[in-house]
Amino acid sequence: MAKRPRKKKTPDPAEFAFGVLQHVIAVTGDTPTPLETQAPNLEGKDPAAVALGRKGGLKGGPARAKKLGKRKLREAAKRAAAARWGKK
Repeated sequence: MAKRPRKKKTPDPAEFAFGVLQHVIAVTGDTPTPLETQAPNLEGKDPAAVALGRKGGLKGGPARAKKLGKRKLREAAKRAAAARWGKK
């Protein structure tokens, strides 16, 4: 049986972006700032409220899971999976 020609591999987007970034750094001599050091855009928002909302969001999920119990948590997870994957 004749072998079919192999499909060309698509380049990895991360590797391509890394190569482009290295080229830009080599040409300009400028290094980009890491994302962690960049300040988020808080225009028109109260920084205290943003921090409080993030704090509540981080502890809200585990607190809800602890409050629900195993059986109700499993039912909620099944409903979420069914909604996500369209299965019933």
